[in-house]
Amino acid sequence: MGDDTRALIDRADLDGLIRLIDGFCDARDWDALDDLRIACRAATQSGRQLWPASTLAEYRLALLAPPEYGVAVLDDPGRFTIGPLTEVIAQHHRWDDMADLLDFGPVAAFVAHECAIRGEHIDDDVFEVLDIPLARAAWEPDYLLALYRDNDAVFDAPTPPAATSVTPVSVGSRPVQPAVRDAFAQLVAPWTESSNGRLTVTEVGGDAPAALGAIGIADARLGALTAHEAMQWLTWAGASGGAHGRRRGNATGRFNAWWTLAALAQLPWPASNDALGEALDTLTWWWWEGDAAPTGWRLQLVVHDPRAQTSWAVAAHDTR
Repeated sequence: MGDDTRALIDRADLDGLIRLIDGFCDARDWDALDDLRIACRAATQSGRQLWPASTLAEYRLALLAPPEYGVAVLDDPGRFTIGPLTEVIAQHHRWDDMADLLDFGPVAAFVAHECAIRGEHIDDDVFEVLDIPLARAAWEPDYLLALYRDNDAVFDAPTPPAATSVTPVSVGSRPVQPAVRDAFAQLVAPWTESSNGRLTVTEVGGDAPAALGAIGIADARLGALTAHEAMQWLTWAGASGGAHGRRRGNATGRFNAWWTLAALAQLPWPASNDALGEALDTLTWWWWEGDAAPTGWRLQLVVHDPRAQTSWAVAAHDTR
């Protein structure tokens, strides 16, 4: 490491270090970037607040560098990175190029799931960490993918459907089944636990307007969702960190969506592929809109189970 670089570290000059990181990336000097990452991380132990520089270096290595450099940073949880490094690395790297570099375990499993979500074929019996198969089932949609860039990322939500006015009906709610309550709580946990979010779930013995009435909506609009669109919304919410929470990635989002679907259908976990697909097609899904202008992160669903004549309304919001 050069004297100029060491001087930037000694002075805790974050602006200078970030410019240096940009220069190493432009020059594709991955050895120098990795050395800088290690030195900045070591410097934090002596009280110098250089974690933004080490975090940025780790992120860039996972995103841009050859797989041997990116894999080396995955054991760190990436607490302050834009997204989980197991998801970041899957954007530009293929599983076949990383598999031999990864130790068998949870980190490798999450990388495998992220690569599979992006369309790669990976043997289903490689990992069982998430209790769901690597390969997408026939009833699953193409999921929305995060787009990671040098200094930021895009986590687009699905597009809400066109909605028409309905009149909510007040029939009174009943206690939400614990499995359903817990599944939705886990789905948006970063919104409510690490940010400013709120979650409300109601259950009624009735239809969609009754569920909206139980959640306290005076005037509402409902837009029908296909089964694929419903899974996209569940997975997007389960992957996200909300406004200020830590993003968990699409692998975790997909797991949370499967778990939520199983809870709604009262299926034991782990649920079979076929049973979940049947449940998804049996349930009826809507997106709802209320009086307030939409802001921030939101998940506004109504789900109806015609077999049990039960409906749930979900309102999850997190402000920017």
